[in-house]
Amino acid sequence: MYQASEKSYQQMSYTNCGKSGLKLPAVSFGLWHNFGSNAAYDTMKELCFAAFDLGITHFDLANNYGPVPGSAEENFGRILQRELSPYRDEMIISTKAGYDMWDGPYGSGGSRKYLVASLDQSLKRMGLDYVDIFYHHCMDPDTPLDESMGALVSIVKSGKALYVGISNYDGETMRRAAEILEEAHCPFVINQNRYSIFDRSIEENGLKEAAKSLGKGIIAYSPLAQGMLTDRYLNGIPADSRIRTDGRFLNENALTKERMAKNRGLQDVAAKRGQTLSQMALNWVLKDHEVTSVLVGASCPSQLVENATKISRTPFTDEELARIDAISLDCRKERAIKESQKKSRYAH
Repeated sequence: MYQASEKSYQQMSYTNCGKSGLKLPAVSFGLWHNFGSNAAYDTMKELCFAAFDLGITHFDLANNYGPVPGSAEENFGRILQRELSPYRDEMIISTKAGYDMWDGPYGSGGSRKYLVASLDQSLKRMGLDYVDIFYHHCMDPDTPLDESMGALVSIVKSGKALYVGISNYDGETMRRAAEILEEAHCPFVINQNRYSIFDRSIEENGLKEAAKSLGKGIIAYSPLAQGMLTDRYLNGIPADSRIRTDGRFLNENALTKERMAKNRGLQDVAAKRGQTLSQMALNWVLKDHEVTSVLVGASCPSQLVENATKISRTPFTDEELARIDAISLDCRKERAIKESQKKSRYAH
């Protein structure tokens, strides 16, 4: 059975999630990719071991992560029960429900029926009695917010989750949700949203400012723009890259000559800081105290090592920030077009 490194906690910094007492590592491990039914068990196991040895205590899942939906939770559950169970109290395990999970009217959305049933299924797949954080995964215009938040309150009272969070909400809706949960004395501690140098929508929709004013944490997913903010795509598309092996969320059309030129420009800024492009990109997301943690995925342990080391809240100079903005901000138009086209059964 796996035995954790004695130095794991020396390699990672931990920050309180908003004004709560819950601390998260600066880097968290997301199982959105590479933990589906098409992934090799030994590779998944080594990724979990590498993460924990690096001090990454937070493992983030959702009911629909795969492919197929549910398979990431099943695979993580196998690893947890076989190898990591002695460390359960040293881990933060989160999951979510909101996007399409099963057929029929009760397999998605924000109804009490769906959220409660989905968490029960998730717990069964992972072999757990509770998760540390349970999220409503996306806003649902067809369900009253009171109902969705009421389901989260009931889930905490039932002992099936210690904390709750919301994902992919905007600032205004998050404020309303926070008010409902606060009145019910429900421990709402975190928002999970996409945020990167290339995607700053949480600055535009009020989420970042709302989280700051209400004392809620933010955990950023896709901080590396699904691998675009790494050295993998500086000069083309590698044969073993996500674009080649899994084109559901990132395809060849996204990697234009202009985008590669932007990446090379950002790499130059990173090199002058003594960082790789991915390290600087993560550092940029963490530069403000509003962001508690960044979620990274990996296809091999070496990627985790690179992304979890040399990560800090080292300040950027005004000149560095201005240079990053000059290179990246016109990517907002590209992102807006992509967002308008993106409606996927397996959305994050």
